[in-house]
Amino acid sequence: MSTQLNNPKGSSAPIIWGGICLAVLGLAPFLFQTGANSPRIANPEVTGVPRPVEFLGGDWVTVANYGTLFAMVIVVLMCVVAWRRNPGSPLVLMAMASTAIVWQDPIMNWSPYAVYNPQLWHFPEDWFYVSLSPSVEPFIVIGYAMFYFGPYFPAIWLLKRMQAKRPMDAFVWRRPLVSLALLILVIGFICDAILEVTLVRTGLYIYSQVIPWGSLFPGTTFQFPLIWESTFVTFVMIPAGVLCYRDDTGRTVAEKLTQRLRFLQSKPSLATFLLMFGILNISYFMYGTAFGIIRATGIATSVACPYPYPEMKTYDPQGYFEREGQAGPFYGGYWNTWMTAQPEGRPKVNPLVENPSCLPGGE
Repeated sequence: MSTQLNNPKGSSAPIIWGGICLAVLGLAPFLFQTGANSPRIANPEVTGVPRPVEFLGGDWVTVANYGTLFAMVIVVLMCVVAWRRNPGSPLVLMAMASTAIVWQDPIMNWSPYAVYNPQLWHFPEDWFYVSLSPSVEPFIVIGYAMFYFGPYFPAIWLLKRMQAKRPMDAFVWRRPLVSLALLILVIGFICDAILEVTLVRTGLYIYSQVIPWGSLFPGTTFQFPLIWESTFVTFVMIPAGVLCYRDDTGRTVAEKLTQRLRFLQSKPSLATFLLMFGILNISYFMYGTAFGIIRATGIATSVACPYPYPEMKTYDPQGYFEREGQAGPFYGGYWNTWMTAQPEGRPKVNPLVENPSCLPGGE
């Protein structure tokens, strides 16, 4: 790949990458599992997939599985066409980089207590590393490019319109990167909130524990850490967009940084991709660290009652579900010891609190 990226005009590496992606996407229905299959997470007391809470109508699992497949085929084809028309395109490189950070996703599901519906296509639950995810590691996260890079496009469109209507000494001209970052912050926050609240309401995943303050619908299955999640995701959205901003020289911030660092000067496209990939990984790690602090402090005390996936054991690393009267069996998952400030792991004794909210008829 590095050899091909040496010459942007003749580079075929992203086209090869696109072909590989299309092949993988075509095999996706056969490569991934559905259901809670591992004894580690499966609840042996439940048969089938009963749901103790009513989600928005429709077979959203099937829509998500095949919708992701269709959307990613379109994205890959668009990237291949864009690269053929403009070899070395920073937008294509950013699409690749924002997809590649998916390798961190098991950790980033663990950090904010993101428990996915086991009926989604997912990797085998006992595979090394992906098993860090609280429930399953789903296929749908392959669409990260649309999520993390998407807000750049309306933001840059708005910025250009704002610049066109204002004099050259206006803030949007003097501080275009700050302006773009602020626009992505607002657009990304709104888009994430709408998207995630919808996905939680359709039962594709839940946030099993949230901080009561700053969250929507705390204490219900549909709780969503609005202030925290919709802000922290912009840690990745903002650099993804800013790195693709073109100044009056026609070069993006990422390309100029690569030149200034004298990094792989003989392979400019590869250098730009690696710079983008490195910065996005750091940004994504900041997202996970922010939620990791919330876990370690134990302030995410509001649990999603009732737990909506009874075919799977209740993910309860800190014992909060059991204290609220949720029926077991329970499991703490991996990384429930020092990472959650619990040297001994999940507490073995979790007495009910006063007025437990997960008991039938609980308040």
